[in-house]
Amino acid sequence: MSLVKYEILNAVVEYGSLTKAADALNITQSAVSHAIASLESECGFTLLNRGRTGVKVTAEGERILGYTREILRWNELMNQEISLIRGAEVGTVRIGTFASVSTQWLPGILKQFRLRHPGIEIKLWEGDYAEIEAWLAGGAIDLGFLSLGEPMSYETIPLQKDRLMCILPLGHPLADETSVSFELLLEQPFILPRWGGDNEIERLIRQHAAKLNVVYEVAEDQAIMAMVRNGLGISLLPEMVLQGHTNELALVPLSGDPYRTIGLACPSLANLSPATRRFIEAVQEWLAHTR
Repeated sequence: MSLVKYEILNAVVEYGSLTKAADALNITQSAVSHAIASLESECGFTLLNRGRTGVKVTAEGERILGYTREILRWNELMNQEISLIRGAEVGTVRIGTFASVSTQWLPGILKQFRLRHPGIEIKLWEGDYAEIEAWLAGGAIDLGFLSLGEPMSYETIPLQKDRLMCILPLGHPLADETSVSFELLLEQPFILPRWGGDNEIERLIRQHAAKLNVVYEVAEDQAIMAMVRNGLGISLLPEMVLQGHTNELALVPLSGDPYRTIGLACPSLANLSPATRRFIEAVQEWLAHTR
């Protein structure tokens, strides 16, 4: 077995297609097919199921995938260390991120990072909290932005507190209040943000042991704001999500100023690659300058 075959297998799983994996790796599709067939022959079982809708990893392949990703991660770490010894900075960092971080933070962070570390490639995987945690667990990403809540099975770096705000249509009876108690929310039609995994809104509801009058459950932040604007209910969203929408919605803080803590998570801070450490430093520096 070889590292090249592992890289090809990971690319096929990531892109869900032999053709897209071949394009990404700049090799022919037949070379991809041959590598996968050779790897399956060496393993003695099927790793991938091919169908009209794309390629799916088998249960056996999923078990092997964790090891191949770990082998490739350590190989990448070694190569980065060798480059540092030689006086160069190279490598790839795979980052899991969610929408508000992608919109509000990453453009500025990546612009600064590329200027300072042109030899380091950043690959972004955007999803919800649950997907990011699954990518971390499976070794698909090196580092993930998450809302840090209840005890996690990862090592974390807190970055910034982000207040939870009550959002209402302009002209709503509560719009002129300086703050809104959670009890007042129980009397209103509520649009529940339905993000993947355990999230700060659901934790707040559990904390109050409350039963809200949920009229809609919506996953997209923009859709939630549009529904509130049109008077279909009120909702709760982090302040960071609401940047750029303060003129079209009434934003009122919740009593007690509840917040989410945005941070970075990884399996082990001690085993980070040099390139990943550089990215963390860039994030922390950018946030320090923008506060």
